[in-house]
Amino acid sequence: MSEADQISSLVYDRYRSLPRRGKPEAGLQWTLLAAVLKISEGAAGQSVQREVVALGTGTKCIGRSAMSPKGDVLNDSHAEVIARRSCVRYLTEQLCAALRGDQNSIFCPADQKGKWNLRPGISFIFFSSHTPCGDASIIPMIDSQVQPCPPIKAEQDSWVTNQDSETVGERRSEETGGVRKRLKVSADDAQTGDDSQAEHETAVEENAEAAKSNSVQQPDIHRTGAKCVPGGPADPLGPGSEYHSVGLLRVKPGRGEPTLSLSCSDKLARWTTLGFQGALLSHFLQGGLYFRAVVVGKCPYSQQAMERALNRCAHVSGLPEGFSVHPPEIMQSSLEFTHSRTNTRPSHSDTQGRVVPCGAAVSWCAVSRQPLDVTANGYKQGVTKKALGTPQARSLISKVELFHSFLKLLATADDSQLPESLRGKELRSYWDYKQAAEEYQQAWDVLRSQVFPLWPRSPRELLLFCGDPPSAPNRSDSASSGQQQS
Repeated sequence: MSEADQISSLVYDRYRSLPRRGKPEAGLQWTLLAAVLKISEGAAGQSVQREVVALGTGTKCIGRSAMSPKGDVLNDSHAEVIARRSCVRYLTEQLCAALRGDQNSIFCPADQKGKWNLRPGISFIFFSSHTPCGDASIIPMIDSQVQPCPPIKAEQDSWVTNQDSETVGERRSEETGGVRKRLKVSADDAQTGDDSQAEHETAVEENAEAAKSNSVQQPDIHRTGAKCVPGGPADPLGPGSEYHSVGLLRVKPGRGEPTLSLSCSDKLARWTTLGFQGALLSHFLQGGLYFRAVVVGKCPYSQQAMERALNRCAHVSGLPEGFSVHPPEIMQSSLEFTHSRTNTRPSHSDTQGRVVPCGAAVSWCAVSRQPLDVTANGYKQGVTKKALGTPQARSLISKVELFHSFLKLLATADDSQLPESLRGKELRSYWDYKQAAEEYQQAWDVLRSQVFPLWPRSPRELLLFCGDPPSAPNRSDSASSGQQQS
């Protein structure tokens, strides 16, 4: 069995071991799956242990108007994002263990005071059951029975442009020697998992037979539901493979309302330089944490598209100490996820209606308390309308809950264990603590200026919430040092 198949098999086994809650209804719904695996290597790589430490499913995003200034709603519930946020919970608990002196923690003391490194031999791999939405999903179609729909004909160009423009996302051009490249897309959304994709699927299926009957076919590509970010280049929306441009930042579509969530391709590309630990945990880490490999399950796939999408930061320079570009090894497994859309269709009957994305998102991580978290529409699944806005409705991986976990991490540390970035500053809000991670913010500024100048900034008013559980300290060593970074 190949390494990619071993990794996907471990993830699928972990998924099957979870309770039924939040999983798709058999024959009626599908979902996407992502996970983070910890790799532990012995001396000289003689023994390798692989363990799933975080897992997520999901296909949905909420629109701008549904976002909360309290940080208590999940904005992006795509599987890749759920898995990464679940991993942050795992990393936070591991740092807590390290601060208490637990030798079983994955972290060991670093050279800088108050900082930690991964223990030698520890690394991480990211798995996704499908190519990430956005740039990585703009891939050529091939003449194969596994294609979700036939290539678009010249006679259908007007239908494609008019009917798909609402539901198909956009990608930007890849600059090579000053020449802009464009790819063409198919009438299918390449299983990105967006709400728009489910709506688009009906139109695709209704037109499939008509498409087969046409004699002239053009090269085509899988389309993404992710839209080009405002203010930048747009997709040409031409026939067949002239529909999309590649290499562009894209935001995920919502049902009728735009979102502020960048595509999973874009987020994975950012993690190759900033790391996947986030700004808060960067306070305690001597450098970014990076995925050494990305594995994709069996699905429509292009190695070239994956490398193009994930390695956009390859030439970044001038990063602060602790941050560097880490292009991951990219592999595909031959094993397909049991609840993928293509696996769901064979068990589906016409009397059941169409196959739709599952509305729930499952989060699991290898932590000691409450490892499982199931959400829908950004809140805990099953919560009543009356409870919305209360702590009982929050996901354990929402911004405010992860902030609470971080504050508990601070409470675990005594003053001698605090990193320099948390000394002598009056920090209270989520925004304050994120901005105080100066090296991380410097790295992000470099990345924006050199690669992602159009990356939208989160509205500050959505990040000013405070979260002070009883055990959280008030890091205010001196009133005179209460200046907060802008």
